[in-house]
Amino acid sequence: MAGAASAREQIRIVGSATVYPFVTAAAEQFGMAEKFRTPIVESTGTGGGFKLFCSGVGAKFPDIVNASRKITASEVELCKKNAVTDIMEVSLGYDGIVLASKKESPHFSLTKKQVFMALARELPKDGAWIKNPYQKWNDIDARLPDLPIIVYGPPPTSGTRDAFGELVMEEGCKAFPEFVERFPKESERKKNCHVLREDDTYIEYGDDGNVLVQKLKANERALGILGFGFYDENSEQVQASTIDGVIPAAASIASGQYGMSRELYVYVKKQNIDAVPGIPNFLRELTSENAVGEDGYITLKGLLPLPQDRRAEIARQITSMVKH
Repeated sequence: MAGAASAREQIRIVGSATVYPFVTAAAEQFGMAEKFRTPIVESTGTGGGFKLFCSGVGAKFPDIVNASRKITASEVELCKKNAVTDIMEVSLGYDGIVLASKKESPHFSLTKKQVFMALARELPKDGAWIKNPYQKWNDIDARLPDLPIIVYGPPPTSGTRDAFGELVMEEGCKAFPEFVERFPKESERKKNCHVLREDDTYIEYGDDGNVLVQKLKANERALGILGFGFYDENSEQVQASTIDGVIPAAASIASGQYGMSRELYVYVKKQNIDAVPGIPNFLRELTSENAVGEDGYITLKGLLPLPQDRRAEIARQITSMVKH
């Protein structure tokens, strides 16, 4: 396997569109400062990235996958099936999920329950289960804008979609005891809480935050789901909805006060470290204070830093991998 991998001189990275700009910045810095070639970074979505990453060991398969959620048990099994057995998880920092709209649109102040009611495929009513009847936001609550429910969001392969399901849809689902009665098994309940409408209310836009920003600029009636980094870069053009009384900001996300916060990761195929040049060196750049510290060049792009002690521990782990 090592001989096959040695045919490739560039690190190959796939995965999350949310993590893509952060890792790309580190790849460009690495290519300028190091003796190694600039890594190739592809935006495939988290789920698509894990599928590629877990497909095997060697030059044909990626070395690193960017992820906007943790690897799942089924993805670990896929890796094992294809002999990818030595994986390192590296946390990069924090990100928030934002429900954004055009700057000139009415501002939304939402609860997770209201978002769930707007997007769930089915809802309980009078002891029965009915197709979601809500067409406008003020059908849910008269205090919400008199606008049709239109939400642009990522596809099922996206880690942002997975995180939105976990942080918003599952939490909103808990407001309805009928879901517990219908799905007493927690795994089934979680799965069904994630199911979204299919009536052009939730519209998949791909997995590119820049594309979403353009869609929001063109449709003042719509909301869109995107990472805080993309929102922060475009905050002069789009605004963030308040969720459960908290506005997404660096402080509220890092503290956990904002209820749509998550960690971002890269996963490393350690079996390729001795075969593809520069993997530990790139990880050292990616996790350096110059990159992900309080004033790092990745932090300035919208990634929110981990606490200093966690950054230091991760950096120590990475440095120990580098052969001098």
